[in-house]
Amino acid sequence: MIITKEYKQKVADALLQIRNNFDGSDKAFATQWSMNNAVFSRLKSGELDGLLKDNQWLSIGMELNVNLNERKWVIAKTDVFKTIEEDILFCKEYGKARICVDDCGIGKTATAKYLSKTLKNCFYVDASQAKTKQAFVRLLAKTIGVDHTGKYADIKALIKYYLKQLPQPMVIIDEAGDLDVKAFVEIKEFWNATENVCGWYLLGADGLRKYISTGIERKKVGFREIFNRFSDKYTSPVPTDRQQKLAYYRKLITDVLSANHNDNKVINEIVQKCLIMGEDGQVSGLRRAESLLILYTRGQ
Repeated sequence: MIITKEYKQKVADALLQIRNNFDGSDKAFATQWSMNNAVFSRLKSGELDGLLKDNQWLSIGMELNVNLNERKWVIAKTDVFKTIEEDILFCKEYGKARICVDDCGIGKTATAKYLSKTLKNCFYVDASQAKTKQAFVRLLAKTIGVDHTGKYADIKALIKYYLKQLPQPMVIIDEAGDLDVKAFVEIKEFWNATENVCGWYLLGADGLRKYISTGIERKKVGFREIFNRFSDKYTSPVPTDRQQKLAYYRKLITDVLSANHNDNKVINEIVQKCLIMGEDGQVSGLRRAESLLILYTRGQ
């Protein structure tokens, strides 16, 4: 891909837009995006050339969903979106913690990423990219904008201190079930240090529920305490009753497709294809719906 000036400008505009949602310093914000403060200062003043390497522009552009050529996928405020948003806004305002576990492909991750870019001081961490204790803590540090290259103990102390300085910070940990045990129990330490000050939210599919339940049953250190601190329950938007589940999915998929396409006939056809429930009780989700819509639009 050729990194054009137009692309750089769109990335810079997107970066400056989300800067408004972060109450930390420019230096901390620059750290989040793997650049130094001097570079970010020049970017703010309108400079583009010679500031970042091509792979850095691409990495930031990918994270911010900047694309010059492909269609834009509209985030629909579905029932899943509203449930997760309500949870996160509550946790953010009151410094509480909750866990959301449910089917794959219902828009949990898309919702979390959207909220992390639109709410002030809201941070998204993809635990599948940092499964060990060291990797997870360093990624968390980088995500909130503090030094992530120093001694492990110093980084942890800095994370706790910094989160307590920000107004109503919120940390969303997606794919939390991918963390190894030592990484997972570190969450308790961070929660304890930021109780009633920072909101925490764990996201995952049914594997996260099993991960936590198994840890509790086997009396693994920290698991019972974490579940207690995260409200002793799970948020699960999708009904378990077969008919109610199908009706929920019908509305969910229809809402998303309607936000991205205006042909009701096509939308209904795609919905019907996605509502075939397998032997495991699972329904095809939004990823399949999006793929089918791409095929339909390309065939026009």
